[in-house]
Order: sequence, then C-alpha cells, then structure tokens
Amino acid sequence: MTFQEDKIEDFLEIFNRSKRLIRGFEGCRHLELLRDKSAQNIILTYSHWLSEEHLNTYRDSELFKTTWAATKALFSDKPVAFSSESVEIV
Repeated sequence: MTFQEDKIEDFLEIFNRSKRLIRGFEGCRHLELLRDKSAQNIILTYSHWLSEEHLNTYRDSELFKTTWAATKALFSDKPVAFSSESVEIV
C-alpha cells in the first residue's frame, strides 16, 4: 500500500487499533506489518490464513470493512493485493 506521506501515522494508528482483532480472527495464523526500506510510505501487511474460506470470512466481516474504508482513504496510489500458496519450503 502506498500512502500519502502525511498519512502514514494515521495508518499506523488504524493498524495498532485493529491488529489484535485481525490476528485473533478465526483462521488467522500470522500477521506482520512490513515497510519498504527505500520508500517509507510503502507499507504492507503479510498474513497467513488457515484456508481461503477463513480469509474470505474475514474479508466479509465488519472488522475488515471498517478498517479497509479508513485505510484506503490514506492511499496515494492504487493498492496491490494478492494471495499466494507455498510451493516449497527448503
């Protein structure tokens, strides 16, 4: 997610208010906040879900809807989201 420079702290407040609720959501096994080292306004969340069904239940929840609505108002560019699956662990 690419944020307006002056909205980064606003996003961090949103994340801090919701992170324990997201992590405690049924099926969420991991939640991490990452920041680009060279562009401080590019921040991403990295999460592991027990199943796609669990993730979709979260996406349909009021928690997601309210958190996302507040977050997307802070963007300076279109967000990118994707799901991936493990191919191999070495």
